[in-house]
Amino acid sequence: MFKFHQMKYIFETLDKMRCLRKRSTVSFLGVLVIFLLFMNLYIEDSYVLEGDKQFGRETSTHQLNSERYVHTFKDLSNFSGTINVTYRYLAATPLQRKRFLTIGLSSVKRKKGNYLLETIRSIFEQSSYEELKEISVVVHLAEFNSSWREVMVQDITQKFAHHIIAGRLIVIHAPEEYYPILDGLKRNYNDPEDRVRFRSKQNVDYAFLLNFCANTSDYYVMLEDDVRCSKNFLTAIKKVITSLEGTYWVTLEFSKLGYIGKLYHSHDLPRLAHFLLMFYQEMPCDWLLTHFRDLLAQKNVIRFKPSLFQHMGYYSSYKGAENKLKDDDFEEESFDIPDNPPASLYTNMNVFESYEASKAYSSVDEYFWGKPPSTGDIFVIVFENPIVIKKIKVTTGTEDRQNDILHHGALDVGENVVRFKRIRQCVTYVRLGEFKNGNFEMSDMNQKIPFDIHCIRIYVTKTQKEWLIIRSISIWTS
Repeated sequence: MFKFHQMKYIFETLDKMRCLRKRSTVSFLGVLVIFLLFMNLYIEDSYVLEGDKQFGRETSTHQLNSERYVHTFKDLSNFSGTINVTYRYLAATPLQRKRFLTIGLSSVKRKKGNYLLETIRSIFEQSSYEELKEISVVVHLAEFNSSWREVMVQDITQKFAHHIIAGRLIVIHAPEEYYPILDGLKRNYNDPEDRVRFRSKQNVDYAFLLNFCANTSDYYVMLEDDVRCSKNFLTAIKKVITSLEGTYWVTLEFSKLGYIGKLYHSHDLPRLAHFLLMFYQEMPCDWLLTHFRDLLAQKNVIRFKPSLFQHMGYYSSYKGAENKLKDDDFEEESFDIPDNPPASLYTNMNVFESYEASKAYSSVDEYFWGKPPSTGDIFVIVFENPIVIKKIKVTTGTEDRQNDILHHGALDVGENVVRFKRIRQCVTYVRLGEFKNGNFEMSDMNQKIPFDIHCIRIYVTKTQKEWLIIRSISIWTS
């Protein structure tokens, strides 16, 4: 039976995993997972790990007795520290400086097909010269077969030598001696033994990759080794990060498939690596990533559209099975991403549940939803600093709620901000035009408006019986 100080340790550890910037209740499921597993975690000559089986199935335990296992997991309580692994550098030039973004790939030998070289090529070819200065690509060749690794390193160095020399491409390997046991693991979800071994090793592969990348950049994006990239994906990512300044987030998603395109703060990588190692045999990696996000108090998925990364492999790395999954939100060609400078938003409309005004201005897949507006109702954006707008686009309604549009409304721009009842608002407005079929769009505004813009106002010109969804407000500055 656990003593008081052991119970206290459990909850102190949970508390450390919470967001320090935003106090929030950790989800019940996440707490249950951690509580059950910590109740059965002890250090003697072995560890016992216990986890939940798909949100409420019967739990089972598995005794692990391995010196390698203890060696790997001996510092689990230190979630902020890196894991003690001696990596083999297969192709690398020392990093001269910290980059903005690290792109991490883990790859093993496939029974059919090999897409790693195409993935690396896509990363570099879809990046501009200026963008290349801000990225580093780390490839973890996680295959234990040394002959395969040697062939892959030879191919990579021949095709991407200049990127290796420039410090943009690093190829590493974590030796097998650092891995926990991979045979005889729990068969959660009735997976066959070879499937359990495959996904459990994959969790460890990614944990060691994350651990290596913890100090190489400010941000980290996880990809698979069979992915095609959108043009100028780095610029798109930077714009999204800027638009979310001041907002707490753990994971940003730039693809809806698996663990492709998942973006993290680099300072979260050590504890994510520990997390994957702790629960490596419990469930697939993408499920663990969802639990990690929940435990750090990001309740909702924050996913950017269109997707920046597309799955291109035809054969899976597991047994060479066919895998035709595609992200239908992916756009390969360069697209015009709005700037949406920092601003505060408010409305006097009746907001439905949590669909508040700020969600219409977000870069991710969210929207404002209000009850039927009346004549004179307003929706206002007040910028932190006056801006010169080149283009503006406002879209209302959604595909499944096509009648929840602004049927009668206009868009105004304002200047001369004053503070009234704790709210910043503009004194004077100029009308730009009316909404047509629920939408408003205007280009070359910088040539039509003679002043810097402090505010944008959506003005309801006639009462409507339908509810109102403002799906997106996009602003491009000059």
